[in-house]
Amino acid sequence: MFAELKQEVFQANLDLVKHGLVIFTWGNVSAIDRVKGLVVIKPSGVSYEIMTIDDMVVLDLEGNILEGRLKPSSDTPTHLALYKAFPNIGGVTHTHSTYATAWAQAGYDIPNIGTTHADYFKDNIPCTRSITKAEIEGDYERETGNVIIERFAGMNPDYTPGVLVDNHGPFTWGKDAYEAVHNAVVLEQVAKMAYITYGINPNPAMNPLLIKKHFDRKHGSNAYYGQKS
Repeated sequence: MFAELKQEVFQANLDLVKHGLVIFTWGNVSAIDRVKGLVVIKPSGVSYEIMTIDDMVVLDLEGNILEGRLKPSSDTPTHLALYKAFPNIGGVTHTHSTYATAWAQAGYDIPNIGTTHADYFKDNIPCTRSITKAEIEGDYERETGNVIIERFAGMNPDYTPGVLVDNHGPFTWGKDAYEAVHNAVVLEQVAKMAYITYGINPNPAMNPLLIKKHFDRKHGSNAYYGQKS
């Protein structure tokens, strides 16, 4: 059942290790079949060194396990909340990558101060508010998804495919699991460059026209970056 989607999620999780975004079991990737409304995600706490395709877990959007002998990632309710709220996304990634997590722990948005950032993220990469005592003591992982959704009120998640959860770490998304991982790699690099930039110049300036140009040439109605399909 869902062999192709399970292969995609399995490989995308291994890609987190390849790109240096996770150590031990500090991350997870999922993907969704929108037609069937089913999600595939990494199992909880299983080492990447021994993980297999057969370990991937298939669930519905309410979290009911349909296939798999292992428990799904503890972050599953967060992924499911995002799939429900952001209808265009097909994959979600969560890591504790160093620089992105540092910005999250500081509680700061990552400002859009360079063309690399603008190529992928139209706006600042937002940081959520702090999660409350009631949310922590309640359905914590689902509430984590809810604070992300709350932070994106008035924002387009398709144009800014990532977020920092305050005191926690980054989540990214994309059209599939591979794009979600790609955006996680970019977010980490952008976080690193922003950190270095502010160490050199505490008040960097960015031309908003340059932000728009770089975002639109990849994602706008008249995008021209790359080759035609």
